[in-house]
Amino acid sequence: MIMPRRFLKLRFIRRITLAFGLGISGLLVSLSTINLNFLFGGFLLVFGLILLIDLLVEPSKEPPLFSRVVTENKGLLKLLEKEVKIVVIGGGTGLGTILRGLKRLTSNLTAIVTVADDGGSSGRIRKEFGILPPGDIRSCLIAMADLEPLMEQLMQFRFDGGPGLAGHSFGNLFLTAMTGITGDFQKAIEASCQVLAVRGRVFAATLDNANLRAELKDGSVVKGESMIGKSNSPIKRIYLEPSEAKAVPESLNALEEADLIIIGPGSLFTSVIPPLLVKQVLAAVKASRATKIYICNVMTQPGETDGFTASDHLRALLEHTGE
Repeated sequence: MIMPRRFLKLRFIRRITLAFGLGISGLLVSLSTINLNFLFGGFLLVFGLILLIDLLVEPSKEPPLFSRVVTENKGLLKLLEKEVKIVVIGGGTGLGTILRGLKRLTSNLTAIVTVADDGGSSGRIRKEFGILPPGDIRSCLIAMADLEPLMEQLMQFRFDGGPGLAGHSFGNLFLTAMTGITGDFQKAIEASCQVLAVRGRVFAATLDNANLRAELKDGSVVKGESMIGKSNSPIKRIYLEPSEAKAVPESLNALEEADLIIIGPGSLFTSVIPPLLVKQVLAAVKASRATKIYICNVMTQPGETDGFTASDHLRALLEHTGE
């Protein structure tokens, strides 16, 4: 098998750097007046020369394992050779965490975010202003933006006093004000992306005022995302009301064009699954030819996934997506 030129070049640079590094280090140490240093420096010098000779004499040996994996996997090689189009689906802090890393890999990054929150600052804004809850959207915008530390602190700032302000996040109020200016929640997100220099695009899973419901294994029904994690009985299934919530058309286009679709991490029943309950989003994910990855949480979540194994997380996801 022939090693790709770029991997041969990287291998050459790594080995020659190591060889010269060891050689020079050995030479410097051996010049010391202490006998032990002389012996150790001599060893480093000889070892560096051996590596250098090996590189010059046998430059076409068997490629490293990573090189073989890449060259034998045409799909992976294709992804590495271009700026991939990545769509991430979910919500909460888990989504923001992964977006911070992915924005360094590609500018073709899209987040499809749950908007089912009904608690805290987001819940209050939802009730008082009649707009979708901005909290998860705010977190994604901040994660994907190129912000100065002070600006990020401002967007995350939460008021701890004042009539009507206590508990509200400045970023949530910013999105609320932007919605008032643009007259539309999705337009407010797009305008915020420009103001905050966001790398990529952010879409609400739906612009309809849908509410999350959970049917528990004891037969009872819990209304509202903020109440689901407080139930005493295990969750049987979750669903949206109304069930025919529509997706943002541009988010469906992003799913169609995606090279990679990542689901999670995040709260399984209140962050990860809710966007997939939007039937158009789920259909687009299933129809997409992109590689699909589910990132499972490393810990269980009280009230949602008590006692769950990794396979239990995956089983719940598949059951809610009709697989």
